[in-house]
Amino acid sequence: MGKTQTSGDAAETIALNYLQQQGLTLITRNYRCRRGEIDLIMQHRDSIVFIEVRYRRSQHFGGAHASVDRRKQDKLIVSALHYLQENRQAARQPARFDVIAIHAETQAATPSDNIQWIQDAFQAQH
Repeated sequence: MGKTQTSGDAAETIALNYLQQQGLTLITRNYRCRRGEIDLIMQHRDSIVFIEVRYRRSQHFGGAHASVDRRKQDKLIVSALHYLQENRQAARQPARFDVIAIHAETQAATPSDNIQWIQDAFQAQH
């Protein structure tokens, strides 16, 4: 396993723990289909949430959240649609896409201060 993959797995674990503290419940982790992957799928109140976790050592070039470009969004949307087709009960719920951006260079008082949770992230960009 490469260093990037190890950092990504660690970031997903940090994000998962943070979101569980915020009241979300894990449905599945690293959902894969032919067209892509969704890092975390969680339940938040009455909604299913598809979560992309981004980790960056530096905020140069816009930081972690800016790396979820239109191409990445399209892959996530197609993967989410695949998941919903496979899980009909989940398809009956409202759904949204969130981004968890974790910035390593931030000098934070607590680890959660390094986390930026952008709810309904794709809505905000249109």
